[in-house]
This record gives sequence, C-alpha cells and structure tokens, in this order.
Amino acid sequence: VQLVESGGGLVQAGGSLRLSCAASGGTFSRYDMGWFHQAPGKEREFVAGIRRWSGDSTHYADSVKGRFAISGDNAKNTVFLQMNNLRPEDTARYYCAADEQPIAFMIRIASNYYDYWGQGTQVTVSS
Repeated sequence: VQLVESGGGLVQAGGSLRLSCAASGGTFSRYDMGWFHQAPGKEREFVAGIRRWSGDSTHYADSVKGRFAISGDNAKNTVFLQMNNLRPEDTARYYCAADEQPIAFMIRIASNYYDYWGQGTQVTVSS
C-alpha cells in the first residue's frame, strides 16, 4: 500500500491550497481515509476524515470546520483536502492515512488506528 501526498506550499493567511493523496496497492473503497497534520514539537493531530464505503460521510476537527473540505475520487483512488481561509496556525506537515479496519459508528481520529501513511507535504501559512 502506498500513499503519496502533493499540493503543499507557502501561502499567505486567508489563501487556499488543495492537497491530494494518491493511493495504490489496497482496496481503498473499503477504508476510511484521513488527513492529519503535525507541527514542529507537537503531536500529530487529526484534521479530517472520509468514509469511502458509506456514502462518503466526513468528519472534521473543530479547528477546521467551515474552512476545510475532504473529498474523494473513487475512480482515481485519490483523496483531496481543500483548505480555504488558511491561518498561520495551520502551518504543519500534512499526512494522508488509511484505516483499513474502520469501525461502524465513527471515523476514528486517533492516529494509532491508521495503518498506512504517506510521507507528508509541508503547508506554510505566512501572516
């Protein structure tokens, strides 16, 4: 299983970026897919998740609700994270992850439940 992120970069506060996660080697239509971020000196945190096998339901961290949107393209095995109205505190390395044994009633937010990870893409928001 391989996850490859792209789309990070440097943007001014208030700007937008769209991250992509290209997945291969697994049955991703059955997985929950998540985006996490990690700033220097901080723990990796859940940002957004999407349930590919049940109507593409989604879940977001409170800090990004209304600003970020996660979506998926089943045909291309790709997950996107549209990030709008970016803030300096969004600066972090963003990782795509796959939970290959999702549970029925929720998209999990703890990173230890995710089985596969990409290498990450850096997002820097200047003030």
